[in-house]
Formats: sequence, C-alpha cells, structure tokens
Amino acid sequence: MNTADPGLPVAVPSTALFTDHYELTMVQAALRGGTAHRRSVFEVFTRRLPEGRRYGVVAGTGRVLDAVENFRFEPEILHFLREHHVVDEPTLQWLADYRFRGDIRGYPEGEVYFPGSPILRVEGSFAECVLLETVILSILNHDSAVAAAASRMAVAAGGRPLIEMGARRTHELSAVAAARAAYVGGFSTTSDLAAGFRYGIPTTGTSAHSFTLLHDTERGAFTAQVEAMGSGTTLLVDTYDVAEAVRTAVEVAGPDLGAVRIDSGDLLLLAHRVRQQLDELGARETKIVVTSDLDEYAIASLAAAPVDAYGVGTQLVTGSGHPTASMVYKLVARADSDDSGAPLRPVAKKSMGGKLSVGGVKWAARRPDAHGTAEAEVVGTGEVPEELAEHLLMVDLVRGGEIVARERLDAARERHVRARGGLPLSATQLSRGEPVLPTEYVSG
Repeated sequence: MNTADPGLPVAVPSTALFTDHYELTMVQAALRGGTAHRRSVFEVFTRRLPEGRRYGVVAGTGRVLDAVENFRFEPEILHFLREHHVVDEPTLQWLADYRFRGDIRGYPEGEVYFPGSPILRVEGSFAECVLLETVILSILNHDSAVAAAASRMAVAAGGRPLIEMGARRTHELSAVAAARAAYVGGFSTTSDLAAGFRYGIPTTGTSAHSFTLLHDTERGAFTAQVEAMGSGTTLLVDTYDVAEAVRTAVEVAGPDLGAVRIDSGDLLLLAHRVRQQLDELGARETKIVVTSDLDEYAIASLAAAPVDAYGVGTQLVTGSGHPTASMVYKLVARADSDDSGAPLRPVAKKSMGGKLSVGGVKWAARRPDAHGTAEAEVVGTGEVPEELAEHLLMVDLVRGGEIVARERLDAARERHVRARGGLPLSATQLSRGEPVLPTEYVSG
C-alpha cells in the first residue's frame, strides 16, 4: 500500500459539536471573567495502562489533526446553540470566528507510550485549547485502545497476516476508525470498504455462509464463486461437513485454489486436518484462513497450527477487553495574564483517589541501555539533559494553527514496528504484568 496523499478523499463535516456542554460554558465564564485569553498548556496522558498491558500504542493522531482543522462553528451549529441557550450571545460571536491558532506537539502516531507519557501537548489561549478536549480524547482513547489490541495480536500472529473484520460489531463510524487503528497496530487488510476508501487500507473478502445456503448444493455455491472470482478465491468450508467441503473445493477450483476459511469448531484440530487433506489432494499452496471470535490468546494458541492468516472482529474493535486507553486532558501550565510574554506557571490537580497530575510543560525521552534497548521512559520539565537530547519523542504536529505533520498511514504503521522492536523482549509477552518500562520524572 502506498497512500501518497494523506488527506481524506471525502469532505469532513464540522467537528465542533463533538464536545461536551461544559466546554462551551467554561469558555463563556472565562470570556466574562477576563481569563479566556491567558496562554495555557494542556497535556494528554494516562495515569496507568489497562491491567496486564505492557505498553500502549499511540493511534488516531492523524484523525486528531483532521478534527482540529475542521473544528469550526458553522451557522447551523450556532443556531442550535442559540436556540438551546447553551451559551450567551457574546460567546456565540466569539465561537463564530473560532479557529485553533495554537501549537500542538506530541508522540507521533504508531509510537508506544507508558503511564505519564505526555502523548499530546496543546498550547494556545485557554478558550481555544479547552474546546478541543473532548474530541481529542474521544479519538485518542478509542483508536489507541484498538491499536494496542492489534499490536498484541500482531505479535501473537508471528508475522502471519491479520484481517480486520469487526465492522458489524461496533458503530458504523467507529468501525472505520477501528480499521485505521488496527492497520497502524499491525493488521494487513480490512473488510470495511469505507476504511479502504477513506484511508487507502487494502480491503478483502469473499463470501459468507449465506452464500452457500443460497444454493441447492455446496458444490453449486463453490462453482458459482470460482466462476465469478477465479480459482484464487477463498472458499468457506465449515457450513456443513468440513472434510467433504475441502474435497469439493479442490475438485471445483483445482489445486490452485487460493484459500479455505474455517469459521467454527476446534480450530487447532481442524487446521491440522485440513492442511493434511489439502496436501493429499495436491493443493499444497492453498492457504488456510481461520476466523471465529479470535483474540490475541486464541491466536497465540494457534501458533503451531498450519494457519496462514487470521480474521479478527469483535475482540479487536472493542480493544480486546479494554475499549478505552483511559487518557485524560489536563491543564499543566498557564500564564497569569493576557500578556503574550507572560511566563507560564505550572498548575496541577491535587486530589484523593490516585487522580494526581504533575504540573509543568513536559518533554519526554526514551533512555536506551548499553545495547540500545529502551530501559526507561523519562518525563521532565525544564532543560533536557544532554545525554537524552537524541532520544526525545515529541514532534511538532501543529504550529500557529497550521498542520505540519500529515503523513501516510504506512509511516505510522512502520514506526510502530520500530518502536515496539526497541522495547525489552518481555514487552511482547501476553501474560499479565507491569508496564515494560518504568516512567521516571525529572525536573529542570
């Protein structure tokens, strides 16, 4: 795949209402109180990884950039806000001219992260930054959760192709985002045509059980499919009797049959039996694809089986038990006045229950050991230590309201492979454990 144009091939509507009511009421109060234009810095981070996860995966950054670019209050949106008395007229007038004109830095898409990592930093006036909180978290929490599950599945698959096929198990728009995030995390293709259209992800698919049941005989169904799609197609062989279906499939398509798909039963046992049968029938190059509510553990259990590809749906698009990355968007620094030269002052929430925040504008670096393997995630404020200068993680994404970091989706996918490969080997273990890297805080 080579998506030369990273922009969307479809018109994106305004994202301004992908927000919570209180974001706008805060803006109204800040405008009236004279604090709306104070320079502020917000950061996105998570206090902990989902239980048992060794690393997180940054995904959705490209979608965040699209959302920021299209965050505008069009006349019909302003009419809605006015009719429902969400904010007052001076605030509506301010919203009418809203465009984000600040700066955004963050971890590039596909990078891994750990508790406390400053995944995204948004800097500008308080009013323009606070409005973006909900939509940014909505995208990053969903996409990063799916990408983390996809990454674990890709590790478990050991290089065998993975097909994303969860569109029917989630909201129709979430399905498109999930396919994108899964591709970043290591999946090869998707069944969702909207994801293929929007993001250039390769799509694949042949037939379901209904197609076989439509015909009077299984042979009739296979014949129709092969005549329409050629012998390289994938035939679904578990509608009735698997062994009989495999025999019929090879008789109809010949030894050049592309693949057979198994969607039920004891996949480990069936994969071995089908492989032996295909070889005996002379279809030695015919591949075996397995589906059926797979997750990373089921995929790992099939590592020794003669399986050539996996199709994953429900568990992937729901984050394999962890549908959110639990990221938050917190104010970490702000000026004491509207003066553009006023210094930033660190601020942080202090509360009970483990919801503490660390104030100050942060940088992040991943410190390697003597062998080049990462040994710690270092998060700091102030000056960057000289020995970490070459290992900084954050990059410019938006400068002065202009997007500066659009990239091909393949770049994020390739970056993830490199980032994951730079972690200790224990990062790829599926057994429960703590984050593979500790997070160290330093202050300048």
